[in-house]
Amino acid sequence: MSTSPERIKCLIVGGGPAGYTAAIYASRANLQTVLYEGLQPGGQLTTTTDVENFPGYPQGVSGPEMMMQIREQAGRFGADIRFGSVSKADLSQRPFIITIDETHIIETETLIIATGATARYLGLASEEKYRGQGVSACATCDGFFYKGQEVAVVGGGDTACEEAIYLSNICKKVYMIVRRNVLRASQAMQERVLNNPKIEMLWEDQTKEVLGDSSGVTGALLVNSQGIEKKIDIQGFFLAIGHIPNAELFKPYIATDELGYIRTEPGSTKTNIPGVFAAGDVQDSRYRQAITAAATGCMAAKDAESFLSEQ
Repeated sequence: MSTSPERIKCLIVGGGPAGYTAAIYASRANLQTVLYEGLQPGGQLTTTTDVENFPGYPQGVSGPEMMMQIREQAGRFGADIRFGSVSKADLSQRPFIITIDETHIIETETLIIATGATARYLGLASEEKYRGQGVSACATCDGFFYKGQEVAVVGGGDTACEEAIYLSNICKKVYMIVRRNVLRASQAMQERVLNNPKIEMLWEDQTKEVLGDSSGVTGALLVNSQGIEKKIDIQGFFLAIGHIPNAELFKPYIATDELGYIRTEPGSTKTNIPGVFAAGDVQDSRYRQAITAAATGCMAAKDAESFLSEQ
C-alpha cells in the first residue's frame, strides 16, 4: 500500500470512448487529469471489427484502431493514462478516496465514472469463439455487415424487438429466438414484430450452439422445450438479452435506477454526489453508441471543470 495518497483534481475511471473523450477535454482544461483504463482498455469497441457509423471515418475504422487514436489524442493534451482498475471507492467526502489495484490511493477533487456496461451473453463457448465474426450484441453497430443475409436475434424484450425491426430493414430474414411462448416487450412493439413479414418467431427455443467455420457464423443449433433440436442457417447472431452496467463499486454512494444504471440529472452528467459525474454506457441504457458515449464524456469533463471553478 502506498505510504501517502496521490492528490489530483480529476480522476477518470474507464477507457472507452466516454473516458478517453473526457480525458481530452479535462486535460485541455488543465484539470491535472489521470485516467485508469480498467480491465478492457478501449471498452466494448475493442471487440468490434469495423465501425462505420462514427463521424469522421468515411471508409470505416476498426474498433481497436479508433480507440487507440482517441487515446493518443487525450495523451497529446497531457492526460496521464494508466493501466489499472478501481478496487475500492470512498465517496463519503471530498476529496474522494479511490484505491487502485488494492495498492495505490488517489485523493481526487472530482471523479468521472465511465466504466461502461457489459453485454449479457449466453455463456456458450461457440458464442465466444465467433464473437466479432458473426456474433454481436449491437445490431445498430454491426447490422449493416449482414445486408441481404439471414440473421437471428436472441431475446423477447423491447430491445430484442427493436433490434429485430432494425435488422429487418437491412437483412433478408430475421429469426427471433424466444425461450418463452410470449414476448416481454410492450404491446406496440410486439405488434410491430409480429406483423413484420421478414421476422420469423421461434417460440420456446434456446440456443444450444452457434455454428460456424473459418469465415464466421453459418448457423445455430436450437433446442425447444420438448428437447427437440433443429438447425437454422444464418450469418449473423445478435444477442439482445440486456446489459450489465459496471457500477457495482460505486453503488453504496451513487444513485442507480432499477437496472443498475447510474442516475444523472437531465441534461447533465451530474450524479447525486456533487463532484462525481457519470458518462457513457454506465449511465445510458437507451442509446449505447460510441458517439453518444463520447458526447457524454465531453459533458462530464465540462461539468467537472465548472464544478472546480465554483469551489
